[in-house]
Amino acid sequence: MTKKTTTTASTKRRRRWPWWTLGGVFALLAALYIAGYFLTGSRMPANTTVAQIDVGGKTPSDAVAALEEGTADRIDAPIIVSRGEQSFELVPADIGLEFDAEASIERAGGGRSWDPRRMVGLIFGDRDYHPVLTVDDDQLASAVDTIAETVDQPVVEAFISFPEGAPEPREPEAGELVEHEPLAEAIRTSYLMSDDPVDIPVETVEPQVDSEGLAEAMSTIAEPAVSAPVTLNVGDQSIDLPVTAYTPALTVEVEDGAMAAKIDEEALAEPLTDSTTGIGEKAVDAVISIENDTPVITPSQPGLGLDPATMAAELLPVITEQGEARAITVEATPVEPQFTTEDAEALGITEKISTFSTNYPHADYRNINQGRAAEILNGTLLKPGETFSFNDTVGERTAANGFATGVVINGGVFREEMGGGVSQVVTTTYNAAFFAGLEDVEHHPHAFYIDRYPVGREATVYYGSLDLRFKNSLDNGVLIRSYISPSAPGSQGTITVEMWGTKQYDIEAGESPRRNFRQPGTRYDDTGACVPQAPTQGFDIDIIRIFRQNGQEVNRETVTANYQAADRVVCGPQPGGDD
Repeated sequence: MTKKTTTTASTKRRRRWPWWTLGGVFALLAALYIAGYFLTGSRMPANTTVAQIDVGGKTPSDAVAALEEGTADRIDAPIIVSRGEQSFELVPADIGLEFDAEASIERAGGGRSWDPRRMVGLIFGDRDYHPVLTVDDDQLASAVDTIAETVDQPVVEAFISFPEGAPEPREPEAGELVEHEPLAEAIRTSYLMSDDPVDIPVETVEPQVDSEGLAEAMSTIAEPAVSAPVTLNVGDQSIDLPVTAYTPALTVEVEDGAMAAKIDEEALAEPLTDSTTGIGEKAVDAVISIENDTPVITPSQPGLGLDPATMAAELLPVITEQGEARAITVEATPVEPQFTTEDAEALGITEKISTFSTNYPHADYRNINQGRAAEILNGTLLKPGETFSFNDTVGERTAANGFATGVVINGGVFREEMGGGVSQVVTTTYNAAFFAGLEDVEHHPHAFYIDRYPVGREATVYYGSLDLRFKNSLDNGVLIRSYISPSAPGSQGTITVEMWGTKQYDIEAGESPRRNFRQPGTRYDDTGACVPQAPTQGFDIDIIRIFRQNGQEVNRETVTANYQAADRVVCGPQPGGDD
């Protein structure tokens, strides 16, 4: 019998490629890969754009040239960023953005690469690349910070104050804060890629306490706090402390996510003393004054009264109570003055260190306004390091503050407004500070030059926008003395401002020749506010301040005053105008 065998697929002999065939395939692939490497450096991938400029298929050098030419008119074009109606123009060079054409082409495929995807892209490429930028992160961050200062709407937390002794709530409002890093990235990304404005990204910040929480605080804290006086038991005396004695120091504000009452100890001191004159004796501060051209210190005197810190701590728990629980027991204690004789002596105010006077033509409003400003200014004391503000010191020029209507410069022309003439006091004060060697923090020359003032060394103010500020940068205190000699019909008035302290510098003033002359025109004004005005030439001038000690120059400062031309103003309609 013959034996049969069965052969399955698994037992069949496998067909093998000759070794030289496989070697040929690998050699071909290697040759193509090497060729691809060299090709990647010879021309750009197909259909490639960089910063919206077509560079596909070009040699790298031609691509660089095409990119530079195609972006030339956009390199310095401002980048617009906006939020609602607010818009900002950013010059690329000013915010630290610099375009690198060669690096941009290199990244888009202008250099050799072993990456097979780059090789395939030579034929099938279709991509738009962002430009390569050199970025000064500090400059860009500074630009973003500046934008944020304008755009940011800080969250408004719920708050209750007590003007005139009655609670006044402030509703909470959500805030919007610029997201700095996303905005910086959006600016970088849009450069040379889009002409559309960059939207400023913001984050909404919700208040910690909502309107319901504010309403609850009104009913549970604020309204009970002013519902009745608080009884003070001091020794054998009992008196009612009126609501108006502590509400100037009282607020209800957000603390750790809830509304809580707070009493400011310093703000409590003055109304507390005024309201408890039957208890103890008020402390008296030292006073420095000038008598017979000599600084004189009137000594301070201690008092006996209620300590504000103790009072604040005792009052807080009981102002929301009712009936007999609305009472505290305190002791009268010695009260030190806030400004002692020792404090006054330590300031070293021993001599006049500068004085300056200016004259003004007669006008009743000038006597009133300059006299009132000088009265308020007189006696102002600046400790070392403190900064003087004319607007904070003199206050708003209103009838209630003792000022009258007079002529001011507004919009490049004379107008009648409250407080006219006060700029003469400002100019005189500025010069007194200038020659005392105080640090100029803020001053604004008039829009056009007024020849009764020292050229370049004059200043104006406008309450709410323009101020005169200087810092006491000297080693000792400075006392300001100011007064006027009123004008009369046919005679000028004089305003004088003196600085008293300890002389530290001899100050010398210099000036450059006038330059950049600007010619005035003529304008007609048929409004009821018109004031006739003679023309004045505009110009620029540098003012130099030289500091000397023992005859040696130790510092020098230069500031520039820019005066616009003052048009001739004719009150009435323009001749030849339409009827």
